[in-house]
Amino acid sequence: MKKWIAGIVMALGLVGGALASGASFPLDKAPNRTNDMAALQNGAKFFVNYCLNCHSAAFVRYNRLKDIGLSEKQIKDNLTFTTDKIGDLMKATINPQQAKEWFGANPPDLTLVARSRASHAGTGADYLYTYMRTFYRDDTRPTGWNNLAFPNVGMPHVLWELQGERKPVFQTVEEHGHEAHVFTGKWEVVKPGKMSAEEYDNAVADLVSFLQWMAEPRQNERVRLGVFVLLFLGLFTLVAWRLNAAYWKDIK
Repeated sequence: MKKWIAGIVMALGLVGGALASGASFPLDKAPNRTNDMAALQNGAKFFVNYCLNCHSAAFVRYNRLKDIGLSEKQIKDNLTFTTDKIGDLMKATINPQQAKEWFGANPPDLTLVARSRASHAGTGADYLYTYMRTFYRDDTRPTGWNNLAFPNVGMPHVLWELQGERKPVFQTVEEHGHEAHVFTGKWEVVKPGKMSAEEYDNAVADLVSFLQWMAEPRQNERVRLGVFVLLFLGLFTLVAWRLNAAYWKDIK
């Protein structure tokens, strides 16, 4: 029995060590712009124009976008399709069967993706920020694209016209007696996009911030409320401590 338990502990230790050693692709830190209304509005525009064609956000209604400073008229005129109403859920119009044939699987709902993608390597926002910036041309893939953060991904690079076409620069190293191709952190530009690298990173940061906000719209309100609660508890602790001292001062 003891040996069996020791074996489980050792196995868990090995798994934990592998995770802690950063076995997955390292993630870049995503800028947090969930308090920036202009960034969230820009991210909503990118989401509707580039993501909502295939990916739904089926737990959010269009009128919820009023929380990021948009009016109903702005939402209706700029962020809804002709058949959508302001109170409708943000659902993609793609046919699930056709999507499975094209991509190998039906594109997932993105309402909670910024939370579900959190891991030991970083937050869900970090993952999405890295993922949207590490697509590269790969003619061996059905879509013609691959991704460093998600190898052999079935999704094409929907923002390629903005970012352009790039190829990662690898170097060959020897690991455990075998040759391995390791990403150097450098990129080779095959075809420039409509945006500069800095502009594209800012656009992705806005998109990721919107996804982060959409996953928990009340997050910032909850954080602010939590600060007040902690301040109250701190003040109450001080008052209780002084009252306790006053009650017991004459008792030895």
